[in-house]
Amino acid sequence: MLNTLSGRFLILTTILVVLAEVFILAPSLARYRENYLLSRLERAQIASLAVEASDALDPGLEQELLENAGVFNVVLRRDEVRQLALSSPIPEPLFATYDLREETGLSLIREAIELLADPENRVIRVIGDPVRQGGLLIEVTMETGPLRREMIEYGLRILAVSAAISGITATLLFLAVQRFMVRPIRRLVGQMRHYTVEPEDTRRIIEPRATLRELHEAETTLQLLETQLTNALKQKGRLAQLGGAVAKVSHDLRNILTSAQLFADRIEGVDDPTVARLAPKLVGSITRAVSLCESVLAFGRAEEPPPNLTRFALARLVSDVLDAERLAAGEEAISFSEDVPSGLVIRADQEQLYRVLSNLVRNARQALSATGEEGEVSVSGTECEDHWRIAVTDTGPGMPPRARENLFQAFSGGVAKGGSGLGLAIAAELVRGHGGRLDLAGSGPEGTCFVIWLPRGDATVAAAPQGAMIEAQ
Repeated sequence: MLNTLSGRFLILTTILVVLAEVFILAPSLARYRENYLLSRLERAQIASLAVEASDALDPGLEQELLENAGVFNVVLRRDEVRQLALSSPIPEPLFATYDLREETGLSLIREAIELLADPENRVIRVIGDPVRQGGLLIEVTMETGPLRREMIEYGLRILAVSAAISGITATLLFLAVQRFMVRPIRRLVGQMRHYTVEPEDTRRIIEPRATLRELHEAETTLQLLETQLTNALKQKGRLAQLGGAVAKVSHDLRNILTSAQLFADRIEGVDDPTVARLAPKLVGSITRAVSLCESVLAFGRAEEPPPNLTRFALARLVSDVLDAERLAAGEEAISFSEDVPSGLVIRADQEQLYRVLSNLVRNARQALSATGEEGEVSVSGTECEDHWRIAVTDTGPGMPPRARENLFQAFSGGVAKGGSGLGLAIAAELVRGHGGRLDLAGSGPEGTCFVIWLPRGDATVAAAPQGAMIEAQ
């Protein structure tokens, strides 16, 4: 029971109600003590009136009047004269004197607590105003034992009533918590368990039904979470199926390209100048295609293979990429330029970096082709103290906001209409494999710029500072 929300709420409610009743009990006991003393003063005054009504009072009757009043003696003050109306032997000296005319709420509570804490039967003097203006004051002498016993009985009754009230209140609150809080929470937990059985089934996504605002917000948030998770699982499933299909296609395509590579090797021996000029590029393209198919097959078994780092001239690689894109552009009014020092040698995986640059340049060319206007794609390379910087820039219309939000995410960051977004995702992964990073340096009406950072040593290029990137417009 202590491990349940309703059980702890029940115990906490009981404790709080009892504490509240304890705070109420002290003033109640103080008021009871005051009323008890006032009643003794009133009885004593009535007994004194009986004495005044008779000339001679029998000693036995006087003792009976004092016993009925619960006091030892009665003193009245009238016209500045103290008069002993009734008297009897006092068993012990006076312990204290209490003047009810000067008492405050705090003093009454303090004296009540002191009385309960003292088990001894004391003799006290009590002074108060007589009723119906029967003199200036009246004082009596009495014992504290009977008063203390009655206060204890009264306190026990108060505690019993408080316990009953707290029990009823706690039970009602327990039932209310069960009805309005625990039951909806259990329904929410049950729905979560129901969803985990088959999270790809959209029918199992929760429908918010709670009327309480907090629970309704929890159900709404859970609905959003389950929807996103279901969509992600479906996408992962489609990716797995696509990966299997691509692996099969790549296997057969590799065999076809191998045959094409053999024919291309024979073409290199032809004396035709045009064939001799284009044959090496054809052979290189087929070789890269075969390597790509093998990489896809390796990716189906594990992750992207680690880069095979070698040193090579960056200008030659950039020239090959741009030559291939010039052929793809055909008669389009798109120009390609490069600004790479001829002596710039970098250390990277040549085939993987070719794929990265080819993806970026192709995306830039396709963005310019979609506008139907003139444009330029340029590739530049520089060498810094601890890294190499390669920039791919175009004069296109810029990337749409959705593409910038999901950049480098497969099937989410596609720029071209109908694109899958795999190109940028693969490019970013290949660059990370080198210990570098691929950044979008800027994108707007004046064009788009991607920057590749490659480390010169074995270190990893740190993430760009928040303000270092040119914010996409």
